[in-house]
Amino acid sequence: MQIQRFESITQKYPQFPTALLVNEDSIQNGEPFILYGTKLDITKLEKFQQKCGQNFQIFDVWMVEQNIVVLLKGQWFVDFIKFAHDLEVDIAKLDFCPKLSQAGLLVMDMDSTAIQIECIDEIAKLAGVGELVSTITESAMRGELDFEQSLRRRVGTLKGAPESILQKVRENLPLMSGLVETIQTLQKYGWKTAIASGGFTYFADYLKDLLQLDFAASNQFDIEDGKLTGLVKGDVVDAQYKAKMLQRLLEEYGIDSQHSIAIGDGANDLAMMKVAGLGVAFHAKPKVQQQAQIVVNFADLTALLCLLSANDRI
Repeated sequence: MQIQRFESITQKYPQFPTALLVNEDSIQNGEPFILYGTKLDITKLEKFQQKCGQNFQIFDVWMVEQNIVVLLKGQWFVDFIKFAHDLEVDIAKLDFCPKLSQAGLLVMDMDSTAIQIECIDEIAKLAGVGELVSTITESAMRGELDFEQSLRRRVGTLKGAPESILQKVRENLPLMSGLVETIQTLQKYGWKTAIASGGFTYFADYLKDLLQLDFAASNQFDIEDGKLTGLVKGDVVDAQYKAKMLQRLLEEYGIDSQHSIAIGDGANDLAMMKVAGLGVAFHAKPKVQQQAQIVVNFADLTALLCLLSANDRI
């Protein structure tokens, strides 16, 4: 099916660059951007062009894992984002520096970004306080509550729970689709990779070892006699901690900030996104989507490879 989608575009446009509407004047000296996704085909490309009302130039088409990626140039308007999302494909204006061939730094949030769950919500379900904790989590991720206060409240509800429930959650830890492929590809190109998580070391350190990441920072449960005390050990990894960690890693690895990416889904990821050369909102809360440079609403984590490979082609 993906080959058919890909060929539906390349058969109509066998040579590049060319105008989408072959017999009409195209936009000259436009700004580069990509449309990409697993559902992108010639029909969606044509519908996008019609919604935008511009005769874009198409410069390239390629595949990244299961994503079809189309490189276009035109006069950019922010409305393009809504038009693309209405068609269930992602879009990105290529006005950032990171590219695949230039080794950089990726810092990821963990819960609902590197993995498909919020660990503390799953722990709380096993401890019998799932509904209460998930309500607090949602509010915190929307930016309605101070992150540190909300974290301490959530951890407090777990007082007396057996440490063994952490193992039960970790045994069934669902990795985000595209995580392994993305990390392995970045590492092949010499990128440094890290997790900065408001979650917990029990899971973040496990992922660090599993994926051979360069660094991981997260919170630590206080445990006594095999039971959670309801307290967090040491400093809380909040938004400012994440931002400072990213800055420190850039200095440690000798990487210019313009070659760094921060990706996450919650309000506590915004500060590190502002420090990074590129901030990516991944299936994120509305507040995060409004402030991030790039929004990914449909693709999996291989969206990062789509973005970076595109910058190598302009």
